[in-house]
Amino acid sequence: MDFLMSGLAACGACLFTNPLEVVKTRMQLQGELQAPGTYQRHYRNVFHAFITIGKVDGLAALQKGLAPALLYQFLMNGIRLGTYGLAEAGGHLHTAEGTLSQPRSAAAGALAGVMGAYLGSPIYMVKTHLQAQAASEIAVGHQYKHQGMFQALSEIGQKHGLVGLWRGALGGLPRVIIGSSTQLCTFSSTKDFITQWEIFPPQSWKVALVAAMVSGIAVVLAMTPFDVVSTRLYNQPTDARGKGLMYRGMLDALLQTARTEGIFGMYKGIGASYFRLGPHTILSLFFWDRLRTLYYTYTK
Repeated sequence: MDFLMSGLAACGACLFTNPLEVVKTRMQLQGELQAPGTYQRHYRNVFHAFITIGKVDGLAALQKGLAPALLYQFLMNGIRLGTYGLAEAGGHLHTAEGTLSQPRSAAAGALAGVMGAYLGSPIYMVKTHLQAQAASEIAVGHQYKHQGMFQALSEIGQKHGLVGLWRGALGGLPRVIIGSSTQLCTFSSTKDFITQWEIFPPQSWKVALVAAMVSGIAVVLAMTPFDVVSTRLYNQPTDARGKGLMYRGMLDALLQTARTEGIFGMYKGIGASYFRLGPHTILSLFFWDRLRTLYYTYTK
């Protein structure tokens, strides 16, 4: 039941935040491996990107990749939050004195995130391809010509086999390890702190909301550089064997991006990441916490 509640909570959040994911993906691919000032900026900021995409690609384009995004969120966060929830409910994250152990919480969050992200990696790759697809006048990054999620998965599988479906999976794991451990550790720690200080009444929805807001800020700051290169690893063109033509892996992508685009290149799309990751983290963790609280309250 923990896995089902976690997956549903993440899908609920994804419905609201997917347009921001589309904007984030395109801003991260804009000016890829080009020095600042040498390329045309189709998207100047988050709000300009929304207007541009809606005007050129149509309003429906703001929900591009929604199907794989929902499926990925259900798989990834169902496993991630469900596993972490079971560890928390089993008392494995607390010391003998009953206080939350930061190292255990961070390790559990990272491990749970790796499991979910690796299994859902093919869906995430297709989501990235679909969200990057745009009209030629505002296109950024490599342009795949997929017609939908199932067609994309089938085409990649036929061309490059099972290995091709998991291209970029290992390179994307640092993003998930850092993001997941930061998110769940800060959420649990903040929630524990608020509860101990009795800032709000016991079981109040405000406890989960404030903890999720703090967690969202921490995640964006820690994860954005790895999110940028992960998007590029998944979206890069490939040769006939399915090998990436631009990057050899996560480290190579980080070095190339930093060398050609500078430190600000590592944080491309951070505004979109904040507006997307912040609300998504808040909504998914809040829904997850509320569903678990209600379930365990009424099944005792």
